[in-house]
Amino acid sequence: YRLSYYGAGTEAVAEEVSSLFPDVRVLRWDRDSTRSPRAYEEMLTGFRSGGAQVLVGTQMIAKGLHFPSVTLVGVVSADIGLNIPDYRSGERTFQLLCQVAGRAGRGWSPGTVVLQTYQPDNYAVQAAASQDYQRFYTEEMAFRSEQANPPFSKLVRLLYAHTNRALCEREALRLAEVIRSRVEELGQSDIELLGPMPAYPARVRGHYRWHLILRGPDPRGLLDQITVGPGWTVDVDPVALT
Repeated sequence: YRLSYYGAGTEAVAEEVSSLFPDVRVLRWDRDSTRSPRAYEEMLTGFRSGGAQVLVGTQMIAKGLHFPSVTLVGVVSADIGLNIPDYRSGERTFQLLCQVAGRAGRGWSPGTVVLQTYQPDNYAVQAAASQDYQRFYTEEMAFRSEQANPPFSKLVRLLYAHTNRALCEREALRLAEVIRSRVEELGQSDIELLGPMPAYPARVRGHYRWHLILRGPDPRGLLDQITVGPGWTVDVDPVALT
């Protein structure tokens, strides 16, 4: 394969479509092009009435839109969500791909969905392509069991954020050492400490972020015996690790 760097945003995709199909009108739907509810409504009305033939957008166009005339949906970089460091990344990728696929063929004409991916063998991508919910559930549960992730264990996430990067890292290392020492004292070998490591994303609104993950049958019980310290955010049974 020949790989190269290129823009992956909606603007780059819209420009490429326009150059390939000069007789087709293309609308771009993202935060830069539509900054008000009225702009959204005008764009949807124009696309629904046939004023434009192609709508390029972020994942916000995957949910809840009903266009009976749409017969083709394409997803660029369908596997990008699989690279997010979260145990639910496969589930979210499958969910999103199924949702966007549901935008095609909602009228009398059948629909076609094309997924562009560098991981065509991934079970989440394959199950989404075939709309096979049972296959995804079976393989996802097997993977989570192998990795000891929920629902086969429980998690506690501890997040620390600070404007000083070095201080943020030192505090994460300090608490990690406290936790390791406490685990050893109590002999709780069934509790696993993941990290410390930079969170994803590593910096938000000028604050650097580090986190630790406790995994096991009862990480909350261990946490109750530890003084975490100020500035930490503790999330028991987190819905996401990002």
